[in-house]
Order: sequence, then C-alpha cells, then structure tokens
Amino acid sequence: MLPIFSISDRVKVEERLLKRSQLDDENVTESVKDIIKNVRERGDAALCEYTEKFDGVRFSEARDMLVTREEIDAAYAAADPEWLEDMRKAKANIIAFHEKQKRETWVDFKPGSALGQMIRPLSRVGLYVPGGTAAYPSSVMMEALPALVAGVEDIVMVTPPGKDGGVSFPLSIVAADMAGVTRIYKVGGAQAVAALAFGTETIPRVDKITGPGNIYVATAKREVFGYTGIDMFAGPSEVLVIADESANPAYVAADLLSQAEHDRLSAVMLITDSQDIAEKTAAEVEKQLAALPRVEIARKSLENYGAIVVTNNLLEAAELASDIAPEHLELCVKEPFNLLGYIRNAGAIFLGHMSPEPLGDYFAGPNHVLPTSGTARFFSPLSVDDFVKRTSLIYYSREKLMESADSIINLARSEGLDAHANAVLIRKKDAE
Repeated sequence: MLPIFSISDRVKVEERLLKRSQLDDENVTESVKDIIKNVRERGDAALCEYTEKFDGVRFSEARDMLVTREEIDAAYAAADPEWLEDMRKAKANIIAFHEKQKRETWVDFKPGSALGQMIRPLSRVGLYVPGGTAAYPSSVMMEALPALVAGVEDIVMVTPPGKDGGVSFPLSIVAADMAGVTRIYKVGGAQAVAALAFGTETIPRVDKITGPGNIYVATAKREVFGYTGIDMFAGPSEVLVIADESANPAYVAADLLSQAEHDRLSAVMLITDSQDIAEKTAAEVEKQLAALPRVEIARKSLENYGAIVVTNNLLEAAELASDIAPEHLELCVKEPFNLLGYIRNAGAIFLGHMSPEPLGDYFAGPNHVLPTSGTARFFSPLSVDDFVKRTSLIYYSREKLMESADSIINLARSEGLDAHANAVLIRKKDAE
C-alpha cells in the first residue's frame, strides 16, 4: 500500500521522489562516449555495426535504414480507422495550441537607430522516438508539430528497427507522417543520437535533438549537447496530485496509476489536507492496481517512489508541491483556480476533478514533453520556442553613434579592451 507521511516528513518525501536520476552511471557514460566517438569517426559503418549488435538487425548498407513510402503506406493500411480519426483530432488541437506560441520578428525604429529581434526557424531538427513497448505515437505528434508550426523545413526522425528489420512500431511512423516528418530512419540508441549530432553519409546533421529514451539515449543527448541543441535532460515520468475533501478517491487513484504504469522509476504522489482522502485513496490504489495489465511495473513504481502526504492545509500542500516541481501537477480541489496562484513550479497543471493527466498526454493540445525530476524550476514544456532562434538587430546612424561614442569608449577602456574602444574612436575621428 502507498505509504502515508506527515508534512513533517517532507525532506524524506522529496528525496523519495527526486533521487531517481540514472545519468550518474559512470559505466554507461563511458560506453556512450565510445559509441559517439566511433560513429563520429566511422559514420554509416559504425551505425550498421551497432544496429546489428544491439538490435539484432543486419542492414547490408545504411541507406536501408531509411523508411520507405511503401512502409509508411503499409502502416496506414494496418492502422485502425477510428485511431486515425482520433489522431487527426488531437493533431488539430495540438496545432491550435502551438500556433498561439508563435513569435514575430520586430524592429523598433527611432530617429537615427533601429533595434529589434529577428525570429527564424531552425533549418533541421532530429526527433528520437523509442521503439518496442515504450513507443508512443502521441509523443511523435508532440515533438513534430511544434517544429512544423515553427516553420522547420526538415524534420528527421530516428526510431529503433524491429527484429525483422522493419519498423518497430508502425503507429509511430503513421503519426510522424501525419505530423510532417520528412525522413524516418530505423536506427536507435546512443548511436542514433550521435548520427543526428554529427551526421553520417546517410543521416544528416541536425541543429537540435528532441525526444525521450532510455539511459543510453539520455546520456548521449547530454554528451552531444553543445555540438547540437537538445530539448531537455528528461528523466522518468511523475505525477503529483493535490486533493481536498471534495476529491473522489477513485479518480485520484486512477490518475496516480496512470503514471505508475509508465516505468518502474516513475514517481507518484498525493498531497492532501484530509486524512480520510489519504486512506481511501491508498485503498483505491490497491484495488485498481490488481486489474492493470502492467501491474508489476506499476507496483514497483509505487513501492519505491510513491507517497501520500497529509498536510495541515492546502497552502502547505502548494508549498511542498512547488518545492518538488513535478512534471504533472493535478489540483483536484473544490476551487482549483484559487489555489493556482500559490503554485510556483510545475511542468503542466491540471485544474479540477475532470482534468486528468491523460487529457494533456493525448488530446487537449498543450505539449506533453515536460521537465522532470524537479527541473520544472528552470525548464519549460517543449514549445515552438524550442524550434526557432532569435537574432538581435542593431542599427545606428553616424549621428546617433556620435551621441554615444564617448560612453562606449569609456566602458570599453574600463575593461581593458582598447581595440573595442578604437572601433568607435576611429569613426569619431573620421566624423570630426
């Protein structure tokens, strides 16, 4: 059963939820560094070797990794028509939400000067999509559609091959095609991240890599950061629910389990000012857990990273939740908008009893690629901003520059940068 803590145990609770990072494994880091070095030096040949070694698939040449139009059409043909229609509805919602995030180039013209900011999309981005049982077509949409809205012209996707050399999860390539992905390659793991970061004879170098993956993929993204951009350092999923006496324990339990089934490292937590809600929810979790197909995964998550905390009031609950900075935060309280102002940190906030976390995962429109492991204190959800770059624009006329010349020269000389000062001084002398 989920353990129930008092608010006085908050340090123990925070440690239970946040100390789940896998990125400190030195053996994994060294292995990933070797893979990246090999792919960087040997390109396609290394990709083929690692694909055979890790995935058991032998490609005679790297270009066979490219998903063909025939494979995409076959995936469409095998997809359930109702699923296709639901994905189209979700796509429309996701696009509508992200369209509102678009920024425009602006220039502020004043006499003798113009200052502004130019917004341009990245030229090419790479999406990493896991294969096998961890494949999520919804995540493909969430990664690709903001890039499409931003105006990225070349969206490249990598995903591990199936044992037969085909696509590991056909619905993912259907989602990719629906979302405007231009090329899909059947390659996964750290080697795929390296290929996207540095390019090979077959896979082009990208400006930014997004998407979740296992410890090797996450570590590889960390290692290539700086050579290419990445979205964030993602960890296992998590949900935190704040509930008061108006909450339905069955709803809360279901929402906790919706994250627990993701991964053995997933964290789930309920904070409530009601001892009655705490006890009833714990009982409901046990009841619903038994019926889950992924019961063993969910149980491990609950045992290792699950918790219920009873506070004296909802403000204490909001304070603890903000310190934890969860990926998903549900406000299952009578007046959720009143409590919202007290929340400082969260990846996504779900307000009210009828806004469960899966609403955001699949359909509502906001992005479900969210900061985890407390990084919502400084990271934000994936957005259109992740797929554009901002360039400053600066123009001064001769007269305007002369007005500021002495100040610029003085500031440059105060830092010991005489050449900086001279770049203005030479113009000042010429003007005189």
